[in-house]
Amino acid sequence: MSVKIRLARHGAKKKPYYRIVVASSDAPRDGRFLELVGTYDPLKEPPVVTLKHNRVKEWIEKGATPTATVKNILDKEGFFSKTANA
Repeated sequence: MSVKIRLARHGAKKKPYYRIVVASSDAPRDGRFLELVGTYDPLKEPPVVTLKHNRVKEWIEKGATPTATVKNILDKEGFFSKTANA
């Protein structure tokens, strides 16, 4: 069982709001997850991202892999540059 950090879609039709979750790769997109580690609201200008940096870092150290979209979000938030310096 591999663990991924990915987006789970919430919100109304045409008004998406995403949770950044840690989930088993077998679990459905909006289904069961292990932990909620942040949120992403693409409708705000600029898009609003909230993260629990310490929890994301711990999950990546344990072997969780972020999806391409989540990796882009983490890059834009400067996550990888912060962890490289810490």
